[in-house]
Amino acid sequence: MDGRSVRWEDHKAARRKIVLDSAMRAVDSEGPDVGVQQIAEYARLPRSVVYRLFRERTDLDDQVRAHIVSSMMETLAPALVPEGSVEFAVNRAIHTYVEWIAAHPNLHQFLSSGPKRPARAAQSLDGVKTAFGLYVTDVIAAGLATLHLPGDRAEAVSFGLVGLVDGAVNPWLHHGEGRLPTNELADVLSSAALDVISGALRDLGVTLDRQAPLGQITGDIRPLLGN
Repeated sequence: MDGRSVRWEDHKAARRKIVLDSAMRAVDSEGPDVGVQQIAEYARLPRSVVYRLFRERTDLDDQVRAHIVSSMMETLAPALVPEGSVEFAVNRAIHTYVEWIAAHPNLHQFLSSGPKRPARAAQSLDGVKTAFGLYVTDVIAAGLATLHLPGDRAEAVSFGLVGLVDGAVNPWLHHGEGRLPTNELADVLSSAALDVISGALRDLGVTLDRQAPLGQITGDIRPLLGN
């Protein structure tokens, strides 16, 4: 492409970024059923421009979900670095996740209503949960390997933990004023997650030291979500 074409593509990319940022703010403020006109108003662009930048509403929604996931990961990835004690690491990860959802319930609902087709799973909440599960699987498998234990239970335990947290958070969001405070919910889920991990290790004849430095048993693992 010549210089003029490159500048035009850069201009379109910049406008798409404006629309995606604005759409995320609109969903966060107005709710998951926000319309294109509202998104255009948040972006301070004509609605016709928004339609020209995306093939169709489905394309716009898919890219907004991907944009939300990217923003979410920027917040969550640092909390998944395995450092401190086992108890500290579990508490930090779960508290960060629960606090993000509590702060952005509309974004969470928008992700939850995402497309279920496998080709688009990475852009929906299912993709986020899968990424979490795979990351936790690697951490647990590394710990089991250090203890010279088989790692074939790591995936089941990991995705069980993800299901535990997600299964509790979803109804909690709809309880309104009568629900547990955010910190208390995160504390309850962190305690339950540690009990699950302790139970899985106990079945293998190992007692979990919750104050053990996690970095010593997981080596150089870093969050997949931060890549």
